[in-house]
Amino acid sequence: MIIKKIVATPLKIPVSFEDLGVDHKSFNNVTHVEIETNTGLLGYGLTSITQSRPVAEAINSVLGPAIIGMDPNLHERVWDKLYWTATPWAQSGYASHAISAIDLALWDIKGREKNLPVWRLLGGAHSSIPIYATCGFSFMSNSEIVEVVGRVVEKGFTGVKLQVGRPGLDFRGKAPSLTQLIKDDVKRVTNIRETVGPDMEIAVDSACRLDYVSALKLCEGLQELDISFFEEPIVQNDVNLLAKLRQKTSIPLSAGQNEGLAYRFRDFLVSQAVDVIQPNVIITGGITQCLRIAGMASAFNVQISNGGGAPLHNCHLQAGVANGTAVEYQYNAVAACDVLYGVKPMHENGCMVLSEASGFGLNPKEEVIKYAADI
Repeated sequence: MIIKKIVATPLKIPVSFEDLGVDHKSFNNVTHVEIETNTGLLGYGLTSITQSRPVAEAINSVLGPAIIGMDPNLHERVWDKLYWTATPWAQSGYASHAISAIDLALWDIKGREKNLPVWRLLGGAHSSIPIYATCGFSFMSNSEIVEVVGRVVEKGFTGVKLQVGRPGLDFRGKAPSLTQLIKDDVKRVTNIRETVGPDMEIAVDSACRLDYVSALKLCEGLQELDISFFEEPIVQNDVNLLAKLRQKTSIPLSAGQNEGLAYRFRDFLVSQAVDVIQPNVIITGGITQCLRIAGMASAFNVQISNGGGAPLHNCHLQAGVANGTAVEYQYNAVAACDVLYGVKPMHENGCMVLSEASGFGLNPKEEVIKYAADI
């Protein structure tokens, strides 16, 4: 069996937040990849959280042609070819997104050929994974977030994540001071803790938008609220500053959802900069590289978690390896997958139960690929 054809399509998928009872609409940029073998098997992959058109162009013009004729089952050989074609000088950026989407489609083919779900191919360490809901978005008012979290609790979630530090450093001079933002965030999270009580897990995520001093101030303000973890608190995921912050706070730190190269996770681990690392299969080199990173983390007795949307793909990594822990149910990403595949993650008692469907168990709607194509 060999790879016969690869097509990447940039999509602009309309999403709504009606499941949260919020009247807000937006778009998710997704690059959809379809790989066909000479035996007629089709595999599907995707990447997101970046501009979709340049990623699709890189796949269609460079990476796809580079692996035509290769055996899709030889994922290490194919991945190495993709890496040296896209990043001969160790760049990351769009390259890691493109490699991830292709790699996912290849693992989808492998699962479909063997009639097994990807999580079983990876080792099948867990048949269910804890799931938490990212539902406290920065476009919501404090009162809206309180209402939304209440609805999420009613849906059976036992953990929520709130966005903090927005807009932070990315819009300096156009927003309130960081000091005021920190005060507002502390008030918002305090309101949520008072609403849900002591048993609900609450995490926060600043998406690399704070400097060290601001991140430390926020940690101090949240110290007594029993925060499950603080995701990507510092700009650029600065390893040295993360390690410094970790020594100053008891709140567990996590990072890695947008990192494209494995050495970045090595540095997190060696520097003891975070408590949990978050390789993301739709960005961090697909399943193939995330497996390497999970193994590296295991050697340091560190767990991995998912922090980058795409729960329908990331759940396979988290369930497949022994040090996998949790999956993020990010409402806008889930809405986009529901539009594209007609599937939402199913969860029971705070856990996502893994599907037994072959591959990733996802079949895209052709009509969505046509009408949502961003070309």
